[in-house]
Amino acid sequence: MDYTLMHKNICVADIGIDEDTGVISRIGDVYAKEHLPLGTVHIMQHREIVDKAVLNKWWTGRSIPASRAGISDALEALGIYNTEMLLTKCLGLSLSDHYWVEPSGSDMTWESVNFFDNDFSADMGDVLFGSSVKSVNFNYSSPDITSDGNLQKRWKIADGKRCLMKSGTSPFRQEPFNEVIASLILERLGIEHIPYTLAWMDDKPYSVCNDFVTKTSELISAARVMQIRPKANDENGYLHLVNICKSFGIDIVPMLDRMIVFDYIIANEDRHYGNFGLLRDPETLEWIGAAPIFDNGTSLWHDRLTSQIPTADLICKPFKKTHGEQLSLVTSFGWLDLSALDGIEDDIFSIFDDEKARKYIDSGRAEMITLQVRKRINRLSEIITAIS
Repeated sequence: MDYTLMHKNICVADIGIDEDTGVISRIGDVYAKEHLPLGTVHIMQHREIVDKAVLNKWWTGRSIPASRAGISDALEALGIYNTEMLLTKCLGLSLSDHYWVEPSGSDMTWESVNFFDNDFSADMGDVLFGSSVKSVNFNYSSPDITSDGNLQKRWKIADGKRCLMKSGTSPFRQEPFNEVIASLILERLGIEHIPYTLAWMDDKPYSVCNDFVTKTSELISAARVMQIRPKANDENGYLHLVNICKSFGIDIVPMLDRMIVFDYIIANEDRHYGNFGLLRDPETLEWIGAAPIFDNGTSLWHDRLTSQIPTADLICKPFKKTHGEQLSLVTSFGWLDLSALDGIEDDIFSIFDDEKARKYIDSGRAEMITLQVRKRINRLSEIITAIS
């Protein structure tokens, strides 16, 4: 079927999408090359061309990952072969950016379809959370189709605000608690971040945060930013990102300093290039700056047995293999006041010290986590002292 790739009301390019597979089969006329997703335009034989394979990777990357918990059951219930086939059913609309696809010959406008202004259906979110499919009038118009990540999640509208609910993994379902703890630490350290709260549904914990993307901004992940050009021979991943941002007129180093230090404290194991980045104006394409820190749940030994926590080998991303090595990239600790974390142990323990929470996190596990966080804070203080 034929579509026009849109960026708000800007016509970007005509494309064909194979309805049987959900992939882009054809690129037609290009109307606004500068509005194509970053990294999809390449220079070949002194000509700029749109790389269909890269554009396809961007497009299919908007879909729910096949590794999402419960997605196989949801697809079976919907009678759909893969998550990519869902994309056109919601016009590719997202609450993270302003791209969408307009069916050829339609008179749709951004104002009439976008999820920032218009209500969206709860049907898809219900199915993703295990409910049976409505027998009639199932409505696919939902940003849940373009939500990424492996955890169960869904968008809701509460008091006019778009909120993301995200679950945890068995047996501890610790990630939602971790998001709230991370918010406490970030707040104390004065680091710009997205606040998370805890909600309960069917006796299961969920983290909740408001959408930080607006009608005048969109999130461009670090992974997408780094598609601007190949990495130079004298660049590692860190310098590659820093240098590209510098070419945009953005000094991302202060944000990276804070992110690396914070991830050390919470033992974050999943700070990949897709869950941090920059904000951009979708119409002017002007860069606004670094996005606030978000998505911190895969931390605090979330999937380790309590007895394994003190000796766990932690995975580190995105720049180095260990958190200690990654700290060597921090250019300045002058902004950091670790005394702001005095007594944080009591706050952390109190988040777990609840009748509902104890079903998943017993007091022994809560005490072990608080102890190890304090040890990491103390160790960080020693490292800073040693290099001062």
